[in-house]
Amino acid sequence: MTRKRNTLRWTALTLTIGALGVAQASLRATDRQMVQAPRFEVDPVWPKPMPNHWILGSVIGVGIDSRDHVFIIHRGDSTLNQRTEAGLNAKPPIGECCASAPPILEFDPDGNLVKGWGGPGEGYVWPGSNHGVAVDDKDNIWIGGNGPTDSHILKFSHDGKFLQQIGTPGQGSASNDSTHFGRVAKITFDTKAGEAYVADGYGNKRVAVLDMNSGKLKRFWGAYGNKPDDARLPPYDPSAPLVQQFRNPVHCAEPTNDGLVYVCDRPNDRIQVFQKNGKFVKEVRVVPATRGDGSVWDIAFSKDPAQKYLYLADGKNERVYVMDRQSLEILTSFGDGGRQPGQFFAVHSIATDSKGNLYTTETYEGKRLQKFRYKGIGPVKRGNQGVVWPTGK
Repeated sequence: MTRKRNTLRWTALTLTIGALGVAQASLRATDRQMVQAPRFEVDPVWPKPMPNHWILGSVIGVGIDSRDHVFIIHRGDSTLNQRTEAGLNAKPPIGECCASAPPILEFDPDGNLVKGWGGPGEGYVWPGSNHGVAVDDKDNIWIGGNGPTDSHILKFSHDGKFLQQIGTPGQGSASNDSTHFGRVAKITFDTKAGEAYVADGYGNKRVAVLDMNSGKLKRFWGAYGNKPDDARLPPYDPSAPLVQQFRNPVHCAEPTNDGLVYVCDRPNDRIQVFQKNGKFVKEVRVVPATRGDGSVWDIAFSKDPAQKYLYLADGKNERVYVMDRQSLEILTSFGDGGRQPGQFFAVHSIATDSKGNLYTTETYEGKRLQKFRYKGIGPVKRGNQGVVWPTGK
């Protein structure tokens, strides 16, 4: 009897140890599926409805001012369906709805529309195709354009007063020219150095650096720090050797606090990193099998002093990647293709406010601005989280 009881005890103990081992293995597997990273959830009721039956066309830029007011720029009537979307724009109107909002719109942190302005005016040439909006340290507003003859940059005061036209409008692309640009995608700033970084862009194949006050071109470079070359490249092939020049469009050039510049080489599916003098540092490919529009559309950084995290908008695969900025490892991502809050249709531009909230815009038929509330650092799923819907926590 004693031997039988001992056998039963050992059997029970063995089963218990085995169960604990399975549980520990399961926990380890779960741990491997999670990562510590910034967490976000979509705000499905931000921004608030606009007045005057206004609607947005393709939204192709977003910037944040010193008060966390959100500026966007969109293409308005030229990207609206004239029969189904722009009845109020027709002459004569064919319905009460709808009319395109002014090109530049300002929203406060609560999502209220503050002001709308922009368009052709005296003393400057408005872009044929708006592209990108940036807010400098004085809250001035800078815009580029990617129309066929958009070879200049415009600078306005916070309330829309024209301040400066940089470059000569109506010129063709020439990546080594010092007097004009080639269809600028986006502008960003190193305010300590007084420099503006230009993703130049849809015609040219370079990063250009300007004096923020005079607009004078100080330096420029192409992929890997090479001299830009406008020769036609073969079609993108993810299995081919990496090309030594940027493809059009060069879609962003984002300087950091620690002296680096992160560049969106969009159709090459790669981020290239440089020192601010143009010396190449490293690169990473992101979903390199992506063809067509490419995977690397726009970049924003987390608001901690070290800018530990990089946020990458991918308008082809319809998600936002959360990356470790130094290692360029993708930690997690969120989003999915669709038209509901938290989904994307061509997520084009991305920006962060002082509280760490993310704002995204959508081009093509997306025509939308969205806000993703920052929920702090915590465990999130590796891989794609899908739609980050509010949890109430």
